[in-house]
Amino acid sequence: MKFQNRRLAALASVALVATLGLTACGGDNTSASAKDGKTSVTFLPKNLGNPYFDTSDAGGKKAVGEFGGTYSEVGPDTATPDSQVPFINTAAQQGVGALVVSANDAKAICDALNEARDAGTKVVTFDSDTDPECRDLFINQATAEGIAKTEVDQIAEQIGDSGEVAILSAAANATNQNAWIDLMKKDLADNHPNIKLVDVVYGDDDDQTSFDKTAALLQSHPDLKGIISPTTVGIAAAARYLSTSDAKGKVALTGLGTPNQMREYVKDGTVTSFALWNPGDLGYLAAYAAQALANGDITGKAGDTFEAGDLGSFTVEDGGTVLLGDPFVFDKSNIDDFDF
Repeated sequence: MKFQNRRLAALASVALVATLGLTACGGDNTSASAKDGKTSVTFLPKNLGNPYFDTSDAGGKKAVGEFGGTYSEVGPDTATPDSQVPFINTAAQQGVGALVVSANDAKAICDALNEARDAGTKVVTFDSDTDPECRDLFINQATAEGIAKTEVDQIAEQIGDSGEVAILSAAANATNQNAWIDLMKKDLADNHPNIKLVDVVYGDDDDQTSFDKTAALLQSHPDLKGIISPTTVGIAAAARYLSTSDAKGKVALTGLGTPNQMREYVKDGTVTSFALWNPGDLGYLAAYAAQALANGDITGKAGDTFEAGDLGSFTVEDGGTVLLGDPFVFDKSNIDDFDF
């Protein structure tokens, strides 16, 4: 799937601004903020200061501005399993209309989310889901199968479909990462018998930790031919390490990254290609889904439809999920066409 120009233009216009503060509202099936036409939406990323979530939350801020709601962003400094709980509790106490969350753990925040829902707050997860019973909708950036296949296809092409590879992931309990890794393992086993997965390590979505884990991988596996890093923090840190090491041009690196993070590494030959969806569109879609829930336009059941501004119409699928689209592959031929 290629991103539409109108989506890119919309994203380019977004200022990355994080605003603290929550707007009070009451809540039954339709929140008080929705009843007065000003849905309050709070974005809670895995952690603040992460370029990926800066972009996705900015997309959400743009959407909230379009439908005349009030936007805020809160979150922890580090992406640990229960670090989001205090922010969820505060949102519930303040009565926000909708909470948009990228979960650090599928279970650790469930009780807090359900308490918020009981208080009338609609809960939308995006990027990384909770258990389905803990939210109203999940905005899926792409299918897990599509993401896993794209990453395996890229590394296979870059290493000649043969040799040792490793995975540099985010946190060990990240639901999205683990789903992708399981599917990558299956794809490698079923379709790439000459590629051997020798290690899976975790950088905890921390730049320095991911950098150090990359160095350790190369020391532990001297015959390593490729690294897959399905996390924007991890792939950028790994690229930074490889770019100044003897492994540059010898060890392939692919995964999920943003064009602005990866541009210099694609142009200097450290990285051939990588993939991602448009995180600004993901946040934008999540905000419109949150508004539709808060307004009572949808309930989150399969078959519900809603409009998402410039992105058009979307349908809720089984399991209370909404799919943004397929991953997109960036390389030297197209990376300068994107700015996020």
